[in-house]
Amino acid sequence: MLYGALEAGGTKMVVAIGDENGKILEQKSIPTVEPDITMPKIIEYFEGKDIRALGIACFGPVDLRRESPTYGYITTTPKLKWANFDIVGTMKKALSIPVGFDTDVNGSLLGEVTYGQAKGLTDAVYLTIGTGVGGGILSNGKLVHGMLHPELGHMKMVAHPDDKYKGHCPFHGQCLEGMAAGPAIEDRWSKKAIELKDDDKVWEIEAWYIAQSLVTLILTISPQKIILGGGVMHQEQLFPLIRGKVLEMLNGYLKTKELSDIDNYIVPASLHDDQGIMGCIKLAIDEEALEGKSK
Repeated sequence: MLYGALEAGGTKMVVAIGDENGKILEQKSIPTVEPDITMPKIIEYFEGKDIRALGIACFGPVDLRRESPTYGYITTTPKLKWANFDIVGTMKKALSIPVGFDTDVNGSLLGEVTYGQAKGLTDAVYLTIGTGVGGGILSNGKLVHGMLHPELGHMKMVAHPDDKYKGHCPFHGQCLEGMAAGPAIEDRWSKKAIELKDDDKVWEIEAWYIAQSLVTLILTISPQKIILGGGVMHQEQLFPLIRGKVLEMLNGYLKTKELSDIDNYIVPASLHDDQGIMGCIKLAIDEEALEGKSK
C-alpha cells in the first residue's frame, strides 16, 4: 500500500511516497515560492502514483479544527502569499483521496512516536530549533491541538545574566525563538552558528534558554521523553550542556527514573531528519482509517 507525504516548510516542500510501515520509497524537494507556482508542481508529483491517502505536516499557523470553515488552511503566516491558503482543500480536490493534516512539528513528533525513539510512549515533546522554534506535544497518547496549536517557541525567557541581547522576535522580543533560534544567534554574535562552534560562551548561553524552556515543559506537561531537532541542534555539544542546565534549574525538585537517566531523556531526533516525512505517512494512514469509519 502506498501513501503520500507532504512536509510543507517555509523554504521547501518535501514530497514523498511511503508504505504502511513508514518506509520512504522516494522523495523530492520543491522550493516554497508562492501557491500558484509551488502547488501545481506538488500535485504533478503525486498524480499517477496510486497513493491511498496523503498526509500534510505544514508550517503555520494553521487551522486544525475540523468543525471550522477554514479547516486545513494556512492562516496568519508571515509568508503573506500563503496567508489564508486552503492547502488541504487544494490537495483533496486535485487527488480525490483522504488528506491528513497537522503542524510541521507535530508531524515530526508523530514520526518519532510511531517509528522512532518515542514509540510506545503516551507523553512526549518534540522541539525544533532552527530558523524558528516550534514544538509538538503528545499528551495521553494524543497530539495536542486546542484553540489553535501549541506555540512553544514563544515562551518568554529570563535573560542569561551575561546576555544583553534584546531578542529577535518582532512580537515578543525575548521569547525562546527570539533568543535561541538561528537568526538570533547570528544577530547576537554577528556570525552564523556554524562559525561559532568552538566558542563556549555562545553555547552556554544557548543552552541556558533551551534548558529553561524544557524545565517549564517538564513541570507543566510532564513528558516521558523530550526530543530536540532542527538545524541548531546539529551542534551536538549542546546536548550535555542542556541536560546539565535542566538538572541545575530543577534543583532536585523532581525525582524520576527519566531524570535519573537524563542522557536518554533529552535526546536528538532519531530518524535521520526523515521524522517529518514519516509522520506525514502516519497522518495519511490515520486519515484513511478515519474516513473509512465514517462511511
